[in-house]
Amino acid sequence: METSAGVTAAGRAAKALDLVVIGGGILGCAVARDAALRGLRVALVEQEDFAAGTSSASTRLIHGGLRYLEQLDFGLVRQDLAERERLLRLAPHLVRPLPFLVPIYRRGWRYRLKLRAGMLLYDLLAYDRSLPGHRFLSAAETLALEPALSPAGLEGAALYYDAQVELAERLCIEQVVAATAAGAVALNHTRVTGLLRDSAGAVAGVTARDQLDGRELTLRAPVVINATGPWLDETLDLVEPGHRPLLRRTKGIHLVTPPVTRHAVVLFAGADDRLFFVIPWLGFSFVGTTDTDYQGDPGQARADPDDIAYLLDEVSRAFPNAPWRQIYYTTAGVRALVRREGVAAGAVSRKHRLLDHAARGQPGLISIAGGKLTAHRDIAEEAVDLACRRLAIDAPSRTRQAPLPGAAGYGPATLAAARQQGAALGLAGDQCDHLVRVYGARYAEVLDLIAAEPRLAGRLEAGAPDCLAQLHHAVRREYARTLADVLLRRTTLGFSAGQGLAAAERAAAELARALGRDAAWARAEADAYRAAVARWRDPAQAARVAFGAAATPAAGG
Repeated sequence: METSAGVTAAGRAAKALDLVVIGGGILGCAVARDAALRGLRVALVEQEDFAAGTSSASTRLIHGGLRYLEQLDFGLVRQDLAERERLLRLAPHLVRPLPFLVPIYRRGWRYRLKLRAGMLLYDLLAYDRSLPGHRFLSAAETLALEPALSPAGLEGAALYYDAQVELAERLCIEQVVAATAAGAVALNHTRVTGLLRDSAGAVAGVTARDQLDGRELTLRAPVVINATGPWLDETLDLVEPGHRPLLRRTKGIHLVTPPVTRHAVVLFAGADDRLFFVIPWLGFSFVGTTDTDYQGDPGQARADPDDIAYLLDEVSRAFPNAPWRQIYYTTAGVRALVRREGVAAGAVSRKHRLLDHAARGQPGLISIAGGKLTAHRDIAEEAVDLACRRLAIDAPSRTRQAPLPGAAGYGPATLAAARQQGAALGLAGDQCDHLVRVYGARYAEVLDLIAAEPRLAGRLEAGAPDCLAQLHHAVRREYARTLADVLLRRTTLGFSAGQGLAAAERAAAELARALGRDAAWARAEADAYRAAVARWRDPAQAARVAFGAAATPAAGG
């Protein structure tokens, strides 16, 4: 399979297409997969890398959104609960059940009654669930499950289940793998520079520029879907300069700290009663998120001292003796919410809106505004349904039943098979387990590379499970073109305490070998990677916090 930069891919994209999808976040990737599985000729175009934006900065939950019940948004909750169940079935190697605790501190009977009603309604809306229902715990039972919780005023907790996608980036990448296997063309690091028009004035494709090699591309298609998330308004400026903004953008950050909890814990901030989480993630605690209005380039969003102080102050109330002053790094991303003024950022609906721009004088253009990670498949199906109507094509969606590539053949025996096959090739047990966790049943593709070249069993970094073969697999099978693509979105090394910085030089040299580049290119890639992660772990963000890796072992997948 050629890389996304390959001349063959670009040549295929230059031919007649049915659909161009702009934006390689979870929605754009899901749209490309849905359309390709229907038999449409599709090109997916992403200015950075797949999942490099908001999708990689989410709270990594697949959930119905318990708090949306308070907003009486029952339809949104039901949609997400149904999609949660589908993802547990269609992507079990990536989406897994996760227990949640809602501690109850000195609350009156009205709150308790509301919480009980909410839990009951949540279970009723998830009538097709495979996960256990809720139950209530005493204070003693709660502390037995989470002993680090503050006991002062603790009256008990509610226990319920949702799901987690630890590697949201992998969820995007597998959409791309499935789409290209069905004939789509995937172009990352390729920026759309303009929209084409046909003789009647309708949108008829895009012009684009490869940001790594400077190649200019022309992609012609009668339908273009704008799935650029927080960049949606900027993309629309290409056809409607000065248009009224469609989005309200808000920033959310997370802190990555030493592990504190075994369950996901739902907390309410004392300062503003906002809900946030402490979640077990890859051997760490993942704390967040915030929700503040954001102006500026979404690609430059970062945690600032006020964001960090807010989360630290609030989480310290619930876990007063936890090691919150050690933060390995932070994440920050920008939500694309359907614009609504006059309400707090946290109260803006997470519902998506599908916009057919024919009514705005731009036939051939469809935009997706808003939406959640959990509902990506359903939103993509709706968008491609509309595209098919515009194309006069009768082709039903197949994604309700089609598993993601790593789920095909994945089951209880997968791990044992991987350990047996990997051991025969010289892999350690943690490396075999890691391959299954990252790739599901596709772990065998990585083992095939090691069988052909045994040195690729070597670790990218001492103590981390990621191996050299994963880097080559990222290039050959998953469209990686830069070191950040590999370390942050194809492997888990970028999520370790040190974020793979110690391995940057070696990994860059191996990547240069895989791509046929020279030593100068490798040095530049290592420098670029260090710059890319600097904004995640800059000690100047908050003097009160100790940033960076301490003596804690690196987290593995």
